Amino acid sequence: MLKMAPSAEKMAHSEIPPALEPDGALTPVPEVSGIFGRVVDKISTVFALGFLLAMGILIFEIFMRHVFNSPTLWAHETTTFLSAIGFVFAGLYCASRDKHIRVVIIYDIAGPKLRRALDIGISIVCAISSGFFAWAGWLMVQRAAFKPDGSIHLETTGSAFNAPYPGLLKIFMLLVLIALTIQFVVLAINYVRAKPDDVRANSGAAKDND
Repeated sequence: MLKMAPSAEKMAHSEIPPALEPDGALTPVPEVSGIFGRVVDKISTVFALGFLLAMGILIFEIFMRHVFNSPTLWAHETTTFLSAIGFVFAGLYCASRDKHIRVVIIYDIAGPKLRRALDIGISIVCAISSGFFAWAGWLMVQRAAFKPDGSIHLETTGSAFNAPYPGLLKIFMLLVLIALTIQFVVLAINYVRAKPDDVRANSGAAKDND
């Protein structure tokens, strides 16, 4: 197995932004995310607990199936739904912490002014893209939540349990896409207001300079 030289290994790790402060606490929400980003961060705990609930339901299903030979109708679809909304929300959570994926070939060699311009441009492009996706999400919700006569009827799974999870998930996705658009607009505005030298200091993508 190939092993990197100590200097190369240290350089590779220095490129990874820290998720935790030295005292073990999560890194704070960057100032460029604004109040909106801090609100997103606060409610993220609910969706994290959703994954724990999904795990508990799976354990319950295993117990019911293999101990009492009485499997449930709802466990599989419910855990899938809980996991799905958690993953959908994760995109908004990453944006609120300015941790979305970047291609950094140019970004890393750019000076403070160019980095600020890139941050503004990236945020604007992401806001426009999220807005288009939100519009597509609304078209999807129209089919998943309404009948042709305009009455409300959520799309169901079509199984024996027949839960309205598909309709609820598509509505939730629409709301998240709207929130994602707002978050990128906030980021763009705050990057415009920030001084070039403060952009990386305030951003969640700041490097760990050990």
